[in-house]
Amino acid sequence: MNDERRTSFFGRLGLAWRCFLRVLTDARFAETVSELSAGSVEPRRLAPSAPVASPPPVTSSPPAAPAATAALQLLSLLQREGRLVDFLQQDITSFPDADVGAAARVVHEGCRRALRTHARIEPVRAENEGTLVRLEAGFDADRVKLVGDVHGQPPYAGILRHRGWRAETLELPQIMGGHDARVLAPAEVELG
Repeated sequence: MNDERRTSFFGRLGLAWRCFLRVLTDARFAETVSELSAGSVEPRRLAPSAPVASPPPVTSSPPAAPAATAALQLLSLLQREGRLVDFLQQDITSFPDADVGAAARVVHEGCRRALRTHARIEPVRAENEGTLVRLEAGFDADRVKLVGDVHGQPPYAGILRHRGWRAETLELPQIMGGHDARVLAPAEVELG
């Protein structure tokens, strides 16, 4: 394959993210990836002129993962409103806990505002944490993760330790033509 046809780093990053999400939600796809990774199956090579057929829609799986551009755009909003990337990129090990706590409050406030402006996040479970819950056979493993001493078959009874979160909606601003979504925050140069 020549260099002009190779996928860029960010193209591969987006592909890795989509594969990661699909592996979590599609057991058959995860099995195929596992076999490819173990080397027990040879990857199919398509001739350059061969058309690539779209897989049939799967009604039982969640919608396709958002494009890498949407993920980068959301990260950019969290940076703009809460300086999240600045905070995560900073080595905070040498700062006193009080300074880290003060910075975390500012980051939290800005990121929370950005998230509430652009997304509606709802709990997966309605019960309060600490409540005894019962999971019948056929419970949705995408929505509920079993932890602790897991054995046997459902029904299961246990304490709800975390309600979980689900993105009900995500409304990102329209990207203007020519904008590079990989630039999460432009460099700032003060003049004068």
